[in-house]
Amino acid sequence: MRQYEASAKTKEEAIELGLQELGVSIGDVDVLVVEEGSKGLFGLFGSRPVKVRLTVKDSEEDPLGDLLEEKPAKKAEKKPEKKPEKKNEEKKPEKKPEKKTEDKKPEKKAEKKPAAPKTAEPEVPAEAEKQEPRTLEKPEITMISAEALDAESPAGIAKAFLSELTKLMGVDVTIDMGTDAEGNVYGFMEGDSLGILIGRRGETLDALQYLTSLKVNRGREGYIRVTLDTENYRAKREDTLIRLANRMANRALRTGRKVSLEPMNPYERRIIHFALQQNEGVTTHSEGDEPNRHVVITHKK
Repeated sequence: MRQYEASAKTKEEAIELGLQELGVSIGDVDVLVVEEGSKGLFGLFGSRPVKVRLTVKDSEEDPLGDLLEEKPAKKAEKKPEKKPEKKNEEKKPEKKPEKKTEDKKPEKKAEKKPAAPKTAEPEVPAEAEKQEPRTLEKPEITMISAEALDAESPAGIAKAFLSELTKLMGVDVTIDMGTDAEGNVYGFMEGDSLGILIGRRGETLDALQYLTSLKVNRGREGYIRVTLDTENYRAKREDTLIRLANRMANRALRTGRKVSLEPMNPYERRIIHFALQQNEGVTTHSEGDEPNRHVVITHKK
């Protein structure tokens, strides 16, 4: 029975770390909360992590059990062959070298037997190898200089709000603003100690982005999307999610079972759906309610 204990800021993050370490999905394990965590100021100071224990269910170990049962069956085949050979050895000792060759023949047959089921498995990942990784199309962003930035514009409001918020957090950063063709706002933060602005799995960065979006869209008729980034975290996170999507799709193809990913925000779920959109072997859909809504990868039978 395989177990793994993981600690993180939230229960969902701790479960995600355990699933990645064990190489299984949420449906393959039993989750036990060993230690409840606590939140500190802004979720950053004085907080204690959540500790969970993941135990792989017995169904995951069945394939190993089948292999163990096959081994004694092979040994049983060799024993009856050796017994009649010993009787012949007493009568005709000159034919000993011929008996050794007879012992080797069943060994070769035994090696070919387990190779038969493995021939079907390489066909599955071969389908996935044909699919090229896909990335979301990046919009063209026009950067706005500090002199040309209007304080009453969405970008100006976002920058002023971020400057005040990061100052209260004790982080000295430089904020550059930009917009795309649709008027959406993009903020890029640079400076020292930026790790505190990203947080675990980008949780702090997502929280800052959410608060800034509320500030920008307050009292506004049309919705303006706000995207914040620092240290090129968004691009790195996208690459990580695409690799995860392809790896879990290969698992769904290999096992023929659906694979459930960890809960993600809408943007990250969209990356998973888009990455596997052209994979002819699997389909994807989302299940659950926020904040536990997650992507499920299903094998096309």
